Amino acid sequence: MNFSCASIFTASKWTAASLFWFLSGNGIFGNRCDGCPATIRASCYSPIVFALFYVLVLLQLAGGIYSLWEGLQWYGMVRKRLGSHAGFYAPVAAVICPCKGNEPGLEENLTALTKFEYPSYEIYFALATSLDPALRVIERVKAASVRPVHIVIAGPGENCGEKVYNLRRAVEALPEQFEALVFTDSDVRLPRGWLGKLVAPLQDPRIGATTGYRWIIPSRRIGEGGFASAMVSAWNAAIATMLGKSRGNFCWGGGTAIRRKTFDEAHVLEAWEGAVSDDFALTSALERHSKEIIFCPECLVPTLHPWTGTELVEFTNRQMAITRVYSPRRWALGAVAHVGYSVTLIYAAVTILVAMIAGDPWVQMAFLTTLIPLLAAVKGAFRTLAVTELLPEWKANFSEWGWVWTFLAPVVPFLFAWNFLASLASKTIRWRGIQYEMISPSMTRVLKR
Repeated sequence: MNFSCASIFTASKWTAASLFWFLSGNGIFGNRCDGCPATIRASCYSPIVFALFYVLVLLQLAGGIYSLWEGLQWYGMVRKRLGSHAGFYAPVAAVICPCKGNEPGLEENLTALTKFEYPSYEIYFALATSLDPALRVIERVKAASVRPVHIVIAGPGENCGEKVYNLRRAVEALPEQFEALVFTDSDVRLPRGWLGKLVAPLQDPRIGATTGYRWIIPSRRIGEGGFASAMVSAWNAAIATMLGKSRGNFCWGGGTAIRRKTFDEAHVLEAWEGAVSDDFALTSALERHSKEIIFCPECLVPTLHPWTGTELVEFTNRQMAITRVYSPRRWALGAVAHVGYSVTLIYAAVTILVAMIAGDPWVQMAFLTTLIPLLAAVKGAFRTLAVTELLPEWKANFSEWGWVWTFLAPVVPFLFAWNFLASLASKTIRWRGIQYEMISPSMTRVLKR
């Protein structure tokens, strides 16, 4: 399906013309419904009810068209990046990976870190305690690796996130030889060329950091506990297309590269003190020093995890709670967009139902309302096309799960709306078995280990 500026403009003119026809010639505000109960008649024919319907629906249609346009731009950006060469800059790098627990696929994920096609790098695994079951896996990976592998036992952190404390101790343990620092997570499966593509753009000293992002692939079939995986995958996909414009980019903890000089100049270690979110604290430190963050779509990485419904809710609520504390502006913009979408569709459904009961014309209203989720689905389809080109080796998975990122895209804003409302109620989160209270970006209270 091909879209252009002309077709979008034509659709906008048609929508405006339809609205004029409804308001002026269809008798919506003037028909009688003598057979309706008084309560239905009053609500059905209130000009305010229908005016609000059209205001909300048209605002969402305008937002949906703009969002689709951004999706098309994102797709174009991906294709442009794939057609360009990352460059040859390859300084000595330290790859730092915090670990906790023996999660599914851990050994394969960590082994992938030892097989990058990169001239000179060493790996640092950081653990809170030597009793962590991940240590045995790391030791096996270390024994089989041709690359130098180091293990840092950080110890228990106080008044900050355990992951943040592990990262701080790992950075402090690094010798001076490393020119670039690369941070990743233990739950992603990184391809051989990933490190070189992520580090190469740092050749430009104006760039503060480069970052990738995850693409969650459902790991269970629908009917076998796979719906939670499908929902979290569609939810995550919506965030992936937010990255691309330098002003809105943020560092992702699962894949960020930064020059060591920039890391020191931005005082990232100080920014991590008292923080629970490593990536948002790093992002804020770079923003304070006017350092640009570049998104590298070619460094998008697949993540396979057997999600449960409880994990889905905990994960998505946690991400929005963290965003509210560390990036209030991003949180507010997202809340307006997703809560507005959800409220509009619910209000429209109720208004159309009342019109049906009252015998009032409703088909055209339903058609306009249907365009809102349709635009979201089309944007989801473009996401899928882009990621299929980014991860060709996962083509079989996309053939099986491609419908998720298209057909669940119109449903995802309702989950986001719930996440935003939940984040208003509490600043307490649970992460890897530890309960935290986020008092501020630089102050965290550990409630329960």
